Parts: sequence; structure tokens; C-alpha cells
Amino acid sequence: MNPFLLVIILGIVEGMTEFVPVSSTGHMILVERFINSPLVSKSFMDNFLVIIQFGAILSVVAYFWKDLTPFVKTKEEFKEKFSLWTKIIVGVLPAGVIGLLADDYISEFFMDNTTVVASMLILYGIIFILVERKNLKGKVTSIKQMSYKLAFTIGFFQCLAMIPGTSRSGATIVGSLLLGVSRAAAAEYSFFLAIPTMAGATLLKLLKNGLNFTTLEWQLLIVGSVVSFVVAYVVINWFMGYIKKRTFVAFGVYRIIIGILVLLLMK
Repeated sequence: MNPFLLVIILGIVEGMTEFVPVSSTGHMILVERFINSPLVSKSFMDNFLVIIQFGAILSVVAYFWKDLTPFVKTKEEFKEKFSLWTKIIVGVLPAGVIGLLADDYISEFFMDNTTVVASMLILYGIIFILVERKNLKGKVTSIKQMSYKLAFTIGFFQCLAMIPGTSRSGATIVGSLLLGVSRAAAAEYSFFLAIPTMAGATLLKLLKNGLNFTTLEWQLLIVGSVVSFVVAYVVINWFMGYIKKRTFVAFGVYRIIIGILVLLLMK
């Protein structure tokens, strides 16, 4: 397959799955396994699957710019922004520390294990359905109402997503729901945590690689990132409207179906 067509497909998959609880990394690993290109090395693809997330990060910043922008006019606005960003930083600390320490181990033992990806898709699909069956009523309806302790605790749930197939947004949302956060606030906080988490993961991959990409590889990274930005922006807009009216059960069912199909295709 033409490498540009491959990265466009992966960019679409990244944009469609990064911010909904279905595991973007898991989906991209699976797509890359079944749609391969001899013109792209495995080492590059391992980096690409992480670096491409940068485009999706920018879509969050663009969509929530009014909430995230540091440019304010009043002292009250400054306090609100400072509180928001402090909670984002507090929430990302667990994943930042554990991710830095465990990155090499995770890459070596999990990234190529399709069985792990399929198993995590199924496991968290079941968890989503069970959590929604509890019909939890979130008392915390906005990030503004979150305590720093709650934000930090949610951050530990995000660490579960280091295993491919789990879903960063999925783990964060499940943890938030169990801790009494509403669906909308859980999803929004998940988006905000993605900014430093994914930016850090991208920077780590770039530094480890030493920016030692060929011209073709840089072109592929740029194309993939642009595609993921556009698609992710559309998906975020859709998803924020979806969760105001519906539960996450459909995502749980989808994960289980995809996980089973992957296991069957592996035979």
C-alpha cells in the first residue's frame, strides 16, 4: 500500500477514536497490522502511532480555546483559568511519572501484542456496560466543582491506558464516573488531560528518536497529524452532544464486538 494512503487511513482512525472510549492506539495498531506497507519501517510506525496524536491534541485546544486560553482580561477570569490548569497538571502527574518510567517496558512487551489489545477492548467494554447499569448520578457536574484531590485520583485511572487497547479517555471517564463525576464533566476533563499527557508522550518519542526522520517520514508525520486534527475536531463536537443525551453502553458493546473480531482474525 502507498505509505501516504496508509498514514491518511491511520490519521482518520486516530481522529475518530482518540477522544471516544474505544482505544485509538489499539485501533491504529490493528489497522497497521492488517494494512501494511513495505515502504515504511516498523520502528517508524511505532513512533508514528504516538506522534500522530499531536494533531488530535491541537483539535482539543482549538475546540476548547475559550476555556483554555491564558489570555484573560479580569482577575476573576485569571483565577478560573489558573484553577483549571492547576487541576489539569495535578491530574496528569501520575501518568507523567509512571509513563516516563515505564515507557520502554510498555513498548517492548505490549505494543506488538494483539491479544492484549483485543483483551483490553473486551474487558473495558464490559466495565463500561456494568458501570452504566449502576445508573450513577454524578454530583460533580463541572471541572470547576472538582477538588484537587479528586483530579489527582482521576489521574491514576488514566495510567491504566498505558496498556494498548484500554483507551486513555475510556479509563479516565470510567474512573470519573465511579468517583461521582457527571458524563459531560468526565469527558471534558478527559479531553483536557489529553493535552499534556499526549504532548509529553509525543515529545518523549521525538527525543528518543533524536528527530532522526527521513524527508519522507517527516512528510508522513505531517500528513497524518493534519488528518487526525480535522477528524478529531469533528468527532469532539459530535461526542459532546452525544453524551448529554445518551450513555456509554453503545461504546461498551462496540469494544466487545471489535475485540472478539480481532481474536477471531488472529486464528
